[in-house]
Amino acid sequence: MDNCVFCCIVSGDAPATRVLETDSVLAFLDIRPIARGHVLVVPKTHASDLDDLEPSLGASVFAAGQQLSRAMRRSDLRADGANLVVNDGKAAFQTVFHTHLHVVPRWTGDKLRFATGFVTRRSRRPEETADAIRTGLRRLSEENDA
Repeated sequence: MDNCVFCCIVSGDAPATRVLETDSVLAFLDIRPIARGHVLVVPKTHASDLDDLEPSLGASVFAAGQQLSRAMRRSDLRADGANLVVNDGKAAFQTVFHTHLHVVPRWTGDKLRFATGFVTRRSRRPEETADAIRTGLRRLSEENDA
């Protein structure tokens, strides 16, 4: 799609802090994060909503989200868990109509900080955050290789 911001990010025509890329998906930091490390996973092929998304591509999106969630636990972010969320359609608060999975790291006892994140939604130290997630991905890969 010509005017889709996520398609522009995938093609490299719009900036993003990338953390993971495969043949079929791209993951990058959300520019209005709810929590430090909030990542969006998008299929490289445009699909406006879940109705438009090939199931195998949806599986790739979710697999990347699971990998990122696991990496965040092993990263210097030291997440205790994650929310994986797809807002499907306007009624579900989807604002960018290119299917995407939110991977939001969570920490035990972070309810107030999490609620505040919904209001403030500020990106802090994006390169440092992306590096921490990439380090978590390397650690996860090393675990899997062992």
